[in-house]
Amino acid sequence: MEEAIEEETIENIIEDASAPSERGWKRRAALLLTGQAFSLLGSSVVQFAIWWWIVLQTRTGSAMLLATLFGVLPQALVSIFGGPMADRYNRKALIILPDLVIAAVTVMLSIAFATGWASLSLIFVALLIRSAGGGIQQPAVQSFIPDVVPEKGLLRVNSIFGVIDSANRIAAPAIAAVLVNVAPLWSILLVDVTTAVIGVGFVALIRVPAKRGTATADGDATTMAQTGQTSEPLPLAVLRHTFADLRAGFAYTMRHPYLKGAVLGDALTCLMSVAPMNLTLLLMTREYDGMNLDLGFVNLTTASDKLAANELGMSVGLLLGGAVMSAIGPRLLGDALAQVRAIAAGIAMVGLTVVGLGLAPNLLAYLVIDVLNGVASAVCVGPMRTVMQSESDESMTGRVFGLDTTLSTLGMPLGMLVFAPLADMIPIVWVFVAGGLLTLPVAWYVLVLSRRSVPGKQRPVAA
Repeated sequence: MEEAIEEETIENIIEDASAPSERGWKRRAALLLTGQAFSLLGSSVVQFAIWWWIVLQTRTGSAMLLATLFGVLPQALVSIFGGPMADRYNRKALIILPDLVIAAVTVMLSIAFATGWASLSLIFVALLIRSAGGGIQQPAVQSFIPDVVPEKGLLRVNSIFGVIDSANRIAAPAIAAVLVNVAPLWSILLVDVTTAVIGVGFVALIRVPAKRGTATADGDATTMAQTGQTSEPLPLAVLRHTFADLRAGFAYTMRHPYLKGAVLGDALTCLMSVAPMNLTLLLMTREYDGMNLDLGFVNLTTASDKLAANELGMSVGLLLGGAVMSAIGPRLLGDALAQVRAIAAGIAMVGLTVVGLGLAPNLLAYLVIDVLNGVASAVCVGPMRTVMQSESDESMTGRVFGLDTTLSTLGMPLGMLVFAPLADMIPIVWVFVAGGLLTLPVAWYVLVLSRRSVPGKQRPVAA
């Protein structure tokens, strides 16, 4: 009995030592959220400007498919390595460096437009590099949050992260719509460069609390690979350990029903609903071309007005949903079981609203449903991130988020491979109906997983 008590005490001490310090965590969270807010704002403004340029120049499903493949697929592939990197290397550096690389690429694209030799192919290359940077940065950001925020603050911080993301989505299309009408594209691209530098500055100010007791056998293996103390060449050793990390992360996630529900629910929703939702720009230009809408405070007449309204509608919904989740989520969703059930409910709401987008009788109804779709998405995102952060061991968080990023970002282009050609063959509204209806079984699957017993936060199996 005494030995059991002693072992439990030692384990608690190790867990406490490895947890982020509660002293000053709000300041660290504020720096991270502020830095990401600037980074997201600049990226969103430029992304909207690029996407609108492609839509207005081509107006075809095939061009949207190519833009999605170049803008999403690299992130999915790079995330295969980004997750293990977030577990093995400095997460703060993995947040900062991709921002700087993306800024450099954006400067070169701006110069290309300014000198007149830019083309659609060059834009696709820039989208590829920007997406690849996100494949490293996104798992690092999500894994970095539990490094600087104690577990009791995760849901609130994730919800605030969603609010900031939504606010950026509201501001970005409005800013982009104004800039597109008054400034050349090359100068709009420089907005992302400026905000990236500001965002990097805020993240650089974060001091990560020191942790003890985090050395692992995997870490020793990595050190050997880095120093060349293996019988195989260094690149092969690093590659072998990376794929070993991937297998371990996949097995670890699939053993835990809550992690499995969050990751697969995210991936399958991206496959069924988010993929057709990437065609909303095409839906707006086809179904509502020549249709004006006077809202009193604004009159939607041009294509850019409607594209901006489409993005603003969902962003307002995300903002409202994120605000509600931030305010009442920590009280109503205090444990992982409630959070997984919220994920299932949110996925079902996403599916129903996607059906509604396709069946909307007019532009006003479409925008109202668009807002509801944003609310539904916010109900999913905060709990998904929180479950993956709180239910996974700190040494595996990056791999869990890397797997989630890979599967969810792969789901989008795979869905587009089906939905985008269909949009050129059948009425685009039926693409939305089909995608929304196919999302409902995903919600049921996540709900089934929530009913399975979970012994608690699982630890990685020792090698």
